[in-house]
Amino acid sequence: MDDEVYWLLELAIQPGKRDEFHQLMLDMVDVTQANEPGTLNYEWSISADGKVCHIYERYQDSAAVLTQLSTFGTHFADRFFALLTPTRFVIYGSPSLQVKEALDGFGPVYLAPIGGFHR
Repeated sequence: MDDEVYWLLELAIQPGKRDEFHQLMLDMVDVTQANEPGTLNYEWSISADGKVCHIYERYQDSAAVLTQLSTFGTHFADRFFALLTPTRFVIYGSPSLQVKEALDGFGPVYLAPIGGFHR
């Protein structure tokens, strides 16, 4: 658990873009599941009014995060930011300096572990 990195990303869905958003989500889930074994959780949730999306992602380590960021940048970033506006980004765990530098432009809040357990 010491090397894990996980986050909750909150996004506003652009009005009138629900169908495009849904297709993007399906594409991203499929590619991530097929190609990123270091991704332990990749879960999308949507509000009842269809205006807010949360994405919970958990990675075995910082190397897995960097793999995901490369895939995202190459295949999905343009579509993602055309449909979604980040409103909150909270990162947990022990991200490497390289991960922090890669995510710096998104304005994340970092919370360090101080207790608890993981099964």
